[in-house]
Amino acid sequence: MTKNNVITSVINSPSLPTLPAVASKIISVSTKEDISIREIADLISKDVSLSAKVLKIANSAFYSFPFKISSINQAVSRIGANAIRSLVLSFSFLSVKGVNDAKHFSYEKFLEKSLSSAVAAKLIMGEIDKNDLEEVFIAGLLKEIGELIIACTFPQLYDQVFSQGIIDIIDAEELLAQEEKIIGADHVTVGYEVAKNWGFPSVLLIPIQYHHSPGKYKGNDKKLKLNANVVYLSGLMVNILYSNKPKEFHSKFIEESRTILGFNDKTITDILTNVDGEIVQVAEYFGFNMEKPKPVEDILLEANAALSVINLTYDQMNRELVTTKIQLQKLARELEAKNKSLENLANIDGLTEVYNHRFLQTFLEKEISRSKRKQANFCLVLIDVDNFKSFNDLYGHQTGDFILKELCKLLTLCLREYDILARYGGEEFAVVLADTKVDAAVIVAERMREKVAKHIFIINNMKYNVTASFGVAEIAPHVDTLKRSDLIDNADKALLESKKKGKNRVTVCSQKKKWFR
Repeated sequence: MTKNNVITSVINSPSLPTLPAVASKIISVSTKEDISIREIADLISKDVSLSAKVLKIANSAFYSFPFKISSINQAVSRIGANAIRSLVLSFSFLSVKGVNDAKHFSYEKFLEKSLSSAVAAKLIMGEIDKNDLEEVFIAGLLKEIGELIIACTFPQLYDQVFSQGIIDIIDAEELLAQEEKIIGADHVTVGYEVAKNWGFPSVLLIPIQYHHSPGKYKGNDKKLKLNANVVYLSGLMVNILYSNKPKEFHSKFIEESRTILGFNDKTITDILTNVDGEIVQVAEYFGFNMEKPKPVEDILLEANAALSVINLTYDQMNRELVTTKIQLQKLARELEAKNKSLENLANIDGLTEVYNHRFLQTFLEKEISRSKRKQANFCLVLIDVDNFKSFNDLYGHQTGDFILKELCKLLTLCLREYDILARYGGEEFAVVLADTKVDAAVIVAERMREKVAKHIFIINNMKYNVTASFGVAEIAPHVDTLKRSDLIDNADKALLESKKKGKNRVTVCSQKKKWFR
């Protein structure tokens, strides 16, 4: 059959999986500019089961809203029309069933891999842009929809493709070529054409069309290009988790993440470390039962262990040897991780999870030495929450603790990766701004002050406002004789001056003890 004949046959096939009526309607109306939130909410409310699922996930850690979402109208309003569309599609897709006579296709395994791809895409995009994560989530979920469609509509031809040993191919072009040879069209083309026929928006169509080769997308839309790249990388991660060649896909994922998105080693490691736990958690949110995938580290250890004994005799190559080697390697990694964890516990404040006073003092000594070698300046900012004792007395210590934790999150947003935030004591905090002169430090401090003052702290549906006072001091170790204690004393004097002048302000103490704004 020609490609056009294949597409026509698929779209008209009685075996083609279909979307639920509500999902189809949501897709068609959510792209209209004049559609109201109430209309979308009314559509979802017509499906009791879908409504319950949407409310469940809206109140889960998937969103972590600080208050309970009690109605579909409220959920649509808070989450947004595009995100709701993605959620409805996700629920619909994870519950899809159809006629499947293909021996090499498993619905359960296909949906597990699809959900894993969605979670991986969300994790990857979260390192770039935390907005609209639902759209890349559903794009990752649906990227291989063409495989599902072919398995349902052409089961015998699907089996022919996979009876040729086309499994775990590093170069996806080989698989696509085999599909086109046997079926007349590959699963990418089939998935794209059917999704287009269903009325899917471009934000989902482009990742489906280019998830094996994002470089072929020549459009000018940066968001679509980014989504295609992210979904492509999510596919590599799924192959680490589920293929027989995890090492090859692991190497390719690292290389492509660096090349395409510019990720550093820490970002890549964080994604790979968190993906297995995140998959199970998200599966639970969506009410999807699946076995927890092995951590990437364990998968690679098993692959290495198996490789190391491949040249031994059959009698030697027994499971006990492989298992023992894995356990020893794993124990060594766990010991290293526990040692780092213990070191972190000694340096981290238990309430706010920022650095503690002990770490700050040690860091300041090291920073003075480093700055002296580099002939650089750095600044210390002391921060004190205004009237916090009265706040605690009025609203209680639990509310006060929540304020301090949220405050630290706000302050961190204003800092660079190599700046540090520490709890100096009580409601007082310290920020060390490396390689920073006083004028720049004042700008950062003012930004932090304004962010705190404008923020509404919400706990148990109650809203609170707080302000903070700031004291800034600069040190230039290569030209002056200030010590750590002098730097802290200067910042403290500046902070006290802010308090005297009415609070909620930034004050600087120069090295000559002159006050100025």
